[in-house]
Amino acid sequence: MATSKKTWKEKLLDSKDLPKVVKIPARMEKKFSKGTIAVPAPIEVDAIMKKVKKGKLITINKIREKIAKKHSATIGCPITAGIFAWIASHAAQEDKVAGIKKYTPYWRTLKQGGVINEKYPGGIEEQAILLEAEGHHIIQKGKNWVVEDWEKSIEK
Repeated sequence: MATSKKTWKEKLLDSKDLPKVVKIPARMEKKFSKGTIAVPAPIEVDAIMKKVKKGKLITINKIREKIAKKHSATIGCPITAGIFAWIASHAAQEDKVAGIKKYTPYWRTLKQGGVINEKYPGGIEEQAILLEAEGHHIIQKGKNWVVEDWEKSIEK
C-alpha cells in the first residue's frame, strides 16, 4: 500500500518533539561559542513570519534571535529556522492556491544581507513583484537579488 506524501501544511503542523533547548554541540561551539540552542517547532517560525506587516521585512537571523529570546537560549538553530521558513513558505502557497485569503507573507522573510530567497514559491521573480508592490526596491548584487536598504524596513 502506497502512503500519500504529506502536504506542506501537514509538515508545518508536525512539531515532533519540538521546540526544545539543548546544549550547543561541540562542532558548533567554534562558530557560536558555548551555551544553549533553541530548536523551534515549525509553527513557531511560521508564527513569527505571519506577524511581519506589509512594508516590513525580517531575516532568518532575526527569526533566530526571536526564537532564542523566547526560549531563553544563547542562539536559535540556524538549520531548522531556515528549513522551517521554507516549509512555511510552501504551506502559505498551498493556502493561497486553496483560496485562503490570509496566508503567511513569506516574501517578507529574507536571507542574511537582505537577499531574496530563490527557494521560496515563485522564485525571485514573483517575490520581487510582491515586495515592489509593498514599496521596496529590488537590486542585483552579484548573483543575488536584494531589497535595497532592507535594514530600514526590518521588523522589530
